[in-house]
Amino acid sequence: MNVRRRHISTVALTAVAALGFGTLTACSSDSAAAGDTGKFDVVASFYPMAFLAERIGGEHVHVTSLTQPGQEPHDLEISARQTAQLEEADAALYLKGLQPSVDEAIGQSPIATKIDAAELTALEEHGTEAGHGEEHGDGHEEEHGHEDEQAHEDEHGHDHDHEGGDPHIWLDPVKYAEVAEGVGKAFQKADPDHAADYRKNTATLVKDLEALDEKFRTGLANRTTDVFVTSHAAFGYLAERYGLTEEAISGLDPDTEPSGARVKELQKIAKDDGVTTVFYETLVSDKTAKTLAGDTGLKTDVLDPVEGITDHSRGEDYFQVMEANLTALRTALGAR
Repeated sequence: MNVRRRHISTVALTAVAALGFGTLTACSSDSAAAGDTGKFDVVASFYPMAFLAERIGGEHVHVTSLTQPGQEPHDLEISARQTAQLEEADAALYLKGLQPSVDEAIGQSPIATKIDAAELTALEEHGTEAGHGEEHGDGHEEEHGHEDEQAHEDEHGHDHDHEGGDPHIWLDPVKYAEVAEGVGKAFQKADPDHAADYRKNTATLVKDLEALDEKFRTGLANRTTDVFVTSHAAFGYLAERYGLTEEAISGLDPDTEPSGARVKELQKIAKDDGVTTVFYETLVSDKTAKTLAGDTGLKTDVLDPVEGITDHSRGEDYFQVMEANLTALRTALGAR
């Protein structure tokens, strides 16, 4: 059912910016084409967007994810088939600034309802420079944070400067809930026949996210250090929400390589702040993280940015993986 043709005006729809996300089990990438399913067809850019779309849309939506399970979303290049899917869908849900090829394809698509998660909550600037040196007063601020300036292009030649701010908003349950509310409103306007269900599903999801936020607040309340080291700067919002300091080996892009000065700085930070663990993630190489850990005598563990669910993920959906992240952080930060 291409409900697009029965909707209210395009102007009214696009005035509501929203985003969505789909579980791997309910979300489709290769089966029924968008626009030919008898449901409200949503094309989502990657897992966190698809997850929201599935939870809010429930039985009324068919979600197609542009990013395959296990694929690093930053590296996605839109295919001709995916471009065709966009043109046939009722709505596109994405996060502008994370996947340049998706931004371009959706911008050029005639699809009526374009839902941008970045417009549903305030984006902020995060990166390797996240203010850590100022706390120490030991010169870190002079060395710290130039990796992002040097690493706007990855090894594939893609420009990922994230001019709109840090896009990793889904890793903060509070911001994710704000996005969910916007998605719910957009779905209600785009498919008014099922507005009551979308409203109910949104309220349930927001309550679940509020409960997750409380778990993080209480779980991290009594800790011995605030500092954690990650492979790339995906956790700026989470760190800010719970009073932590993220020190990233790379910048906002996982493909960038740290400089020798940055590695030395991280070694000093680890020693000064009682860091016990270097975190890596499941969708990119763990080589640099494990090398740093080996050189400094630290442990390694997974802190998952939840950009996709695979067989290696510590859980089957967003909530399970986030709770596994909380367990890992509690151990690394000495929380009691």
